[in-house]
Order: sequence, then structure tokens, then C-alpha cells
Amino acid sequence: METVTLRASEADAGERLDAWLCAQLEELTRSAAARLCTQGQVTAGGKPLAKNYRLNGTETVEVTLPEPEILDAVPQEIPLDVVYEDADVIVVNKPKGLVVHPAPGHPDGTLVNALLYHCGESLSGVGGALRPGIVHRIDRDTSGLIIAAKNDFAHQKLAAQLQDHTLARTYECIVTGNLREDAGTVDAPIGRCPTDRKKMAVVSGGRRAVTHWEVLERFGGFTYVRCRLETGRTHQIRVHMAHMGHPILGDTVYGAKKPVPGLQGQCLHAVGLQFVHPRTGEMVCLSCPLPEEFVRQLDKLRTRM
Repeated sequence: METVTLRASEADAGERLDAWLCAQLEELTRSAAARLCTQGQVTAGGKPLAKNYRLNGTETVEVTLPEPEILDAVPQEIPLDVVYEDADVIVVNKPKGLVVHPAPGHPDGTLVNALLYHCGESLSGVGGALRPGIVHRIDRDTSGLIIAAKNDFAHQKLAAQLQDHTLARTYECIVTGNLREDAGTVDAPIGRCPTDRKKMAVVSGGRRAVTHWEVLERFGGFTYVRCRLETGRTHQIRVHMAHMGHPILGDTVYGAKKPVPGLQGQCLHAVGLQFVHPRTGEMVCLSCPLPEEFVRQLDKLRTRM
């Protein structure tokens, strides 16, 4: 069992408890939140709260979460765009909409399920039963290159490269607004957003996060940007671009809430990957083209100029 402490703010006053819990804890559905309330697992000042309790905005709420269910990822025949593969590693151009590994709300239909079908038992076990082979992640609605390890030796070598930054990841994106400079670096710590647990934010005490960026093309109200990750925090580029005042086009979490017509999720693509091969020691440099919807957005912006 895990107990999580949440603090309501003035902005939460009047909100129904089960709906608020669902918004604060990404692992909870509203029905699961209501069930915890019914079971007496949600308290304030030691007293259980009903699911329909209305917050006054001053509560400190304690939620006792159940142990997560143990799930096993199963092979599924899902098409993969394989960019590189050998006995140690496989690199895939992940499409938008594909979740990387099973999790609550996404028990199957993930990249891991597809890799298990494609690679059989040839995936590392370092990441556990739900994340075999997974060395790093890409958001569901971000496309592009992701590497997986086929054995524990390769996984450990690649994980070390993530730590010392020799595994280099390059992204391209379209951001809103016109960046003043032609290039720069964002060095700002990232942690869980204190007011919304489903989001990350630049926060004091967060983990160090560094993103290097350069402008590729300007369109007045939008800018085409290349980013290179020095670190790999959750939602790092999305959070850093929003922190600069230039959220990524289509990012309804960190930018405008209204979706962009013809665009699924954020206009962000992992275009390049460079790593030292874990067995041969040779440098491997890979790239993949921009997805069609990204190209269409660029064409629209160029036409407007």
C-alpha cells in the first residue's frame, strides 16, 4: 500500500472529491477514485471522505492506494517501422498514438507488445515484465526514433550512455510564437507539477533538465525548431518550450487547449538518434523523415508567408 498526500487549493473549492482525485492522480480513473472513497481509503484529518464530498479548498487529503496489479505483456502483431536491427538492438520509428509500454489504461496494443511479437524472447529483461527491452520512452503523441535492447548486456551499455549523454537524441518541432534568438539552451529543473499531478513543470527542487535548441525556419507566429536532449526527463521538450513561452503546436497539455485541425497531439518528432554500438563500439547514426502531418503543417505555414 502507498499513501499519497494531496493539498487542495482555493481554485479547487466546490469541486467534487472523486473528480478532483482523478485529476490529481494520473493512475486513477474516476470510478477507481470513487471506489477508494467508499472503502474509506480517502481521508482528511483522519476522517473518511465520501466520494461526493465538495472541497472547500483548504483540505489536506490522504489517499491510500492499492498495490498495482501484476500484468504480463503479451506479443501482439502490430506493424513496426524498423529503422535498424541486429542481434543486440532494434530501432523503430514510432508512430503517433502508440503507447510505449503497458500501463493502467493501456494494458496492451503498445510498442512493447509489438516488439515481443517481432523479436520473440530476444528482448532484455532489465526493464521488468512490462518494459522488456525499453531503454528510454517517447510520449504517446510524439513520433520518431526509439531504441530497444535485445539482451541485458546491450541494455546496460545503452543505459550507461543515457547517463553520460553519449546516446544523443534529436527532435524537431513547431512552436508557437517567434523565438528571439537563433539558438540557445534551457537549463531548468523538471518535476511533478504541484497543482496538477498529470503534468510536469519547471520547479525548484526538480531533476536537472537541459535542452539545446536552434531555429530552423521562422513563420512569424510560429517557429520550426530542432532540439537536442542532454537529459531525458518526462515531457522535457514540451515543458521547456512552454517554460520559454513557446509551447509546441498542438500540445493541449502545455499549450492551447484547442486541438489543431489535421494534427494529432503535439507537432514533435524524434528525427535523429546516435549511439555507440554496445558490442562493436562503433558509432551508429540514424535518422527518419518527418511524418506526413508534420510536413503538411510546415507547408501550410510556408504558404502563408
